[in-house]
Amino acid sequence: MRKKIPQSHLLFFLFCSIILMPEIPAAAEFTSDVSVEGRGFFHSPVYPEQRRNNGSLAVNAEFYHEFSSGSSFIVTPFFRLDSADDKRTHADVREANFLYLAESWEMRVGIGKVFWGATEFVHLVDIINQTDLVEALDGEEKLGQPMIHLSIPRDWGTVDGFILPWFRERTYAGKKGRLRFAVPVDTDKAKYESGSEENHLDFALRYSHTLRDMDVGLYHFLGTSRDPVLIPEQNGSGRIILIPYYEQIGQTGLDLQFVAGNWLWKGEAFYRSGMGRSFAATTFGFEYTIVGIAETAMDLGLISEYVFDDRDVGRSPIVYDHDVMLGLRLAVNDADSTELLLGLIRDLKMSSKIITLEASRRMGENVKVNLEGSFFVDISKKDPSYGLAEDDFVKLEVTYYF
Repeated sequence: MRKKIPQSHLLFFLFCSIILMPEIPAAAEFTSDVSVEGRGFFHSPVYPEQRRNNGSLAVNAEFYHEFSSGSSFIVTPFFRLDSADDKRTHADVREANFLYLAESWEMRVGIGKVFWGATEFVHLVDIINQTDLVEALDGEEKLGQPMIHLSIPRDWGTVDGFILPWFRERTYAGKKGRLRFAVPVDTDKAKYESGSEENHLDFALRYSHTLRDMDVGLYHFLGTSRDPVLIPEQNGSGRIILIPYYEQIGQTGLDLQFVAGNWLWKGEAFYRSGMGRSFAATTFGFEYTIVGIAETAMDLGLISEYVFDDRDVGRSPIVYDHDVMLGLRLAVNDADSTELLLGLIRDLKMSSKIITLEASRRMGENVKVNLEGSFFVDISKKDPSYGLAEDDFVKLEVTYYF
């Protein structure tokens, strides 16, 4: 049986973070929030194990202390309890690290989160943290990653180096959950190219700099791919399942943003080797903001992006390989921070279209309401997202902040 990552590994990094602190915190900040979420689906489930709708309860917490030296310590645990999918009931330590600030460099040790990217719909170059796919389909929710992160800021740019000792496997919805592949993914049987499996030592080096109105980042990553290849196999009952296979890769990535008046131009690209045939992928586009529409305080952003990936779809389930994304972002700019984002994703090779909706608004000082929806239109049977064809849904989330 394949050996899983012991929970003690995460606790070990937490312990290292604590013992590296120069002093025991005398004062600290503690915040938390509780979210109640309901997801309603417009169609009956296609697969017999699935349930029609689901509700869940999520708890976030954050313990933070900053020392007089400027160094700091943070812990952010997360837990979700789901009514339908046991794979969506899960806990994670999103962050638990100590940040040491020296005069000309800084180092973070522990479990951390690092985001790289510039575009709105797809973040191709974001590679440090593993995707927590049971939380959201957009890939923006991430698992905490054990790391040693050295950052050296200079006038000519910032250099960041990463040592990543333990790998986190991607989460997938279970048999009872909606928003999953037509063939379920068995994460308990995951395989690795490296004999070290989850204990393979990964590395990353990144350079970033701001040149007047342009932000640019360039990096190279060497280690275990965060994107598994899904291999079909028969289980003991004779049913076809998908087995995640994590290969060793080298990836060089570039991201940039350029501001020109009301225009924001942005792009991401990478070149990856090690997964059979080497390949490249890119996404780029713009956002144009109309300030004060109809002589009000509201701003309207017009978004257009394109993504291209030259991988073989049969090799890996690539949802976005030749797609155009269009979006409208409305910022009401009121006291309650009301925002709305409407998006359309159109596959240029197939008939598949995805319509997305995100809206949020504060209700007083302690409550925030989020509304999300996804609608899958004319999904082709050849599309890796075909399993979602009957999963049109609306999600309402109410969060109370303590």
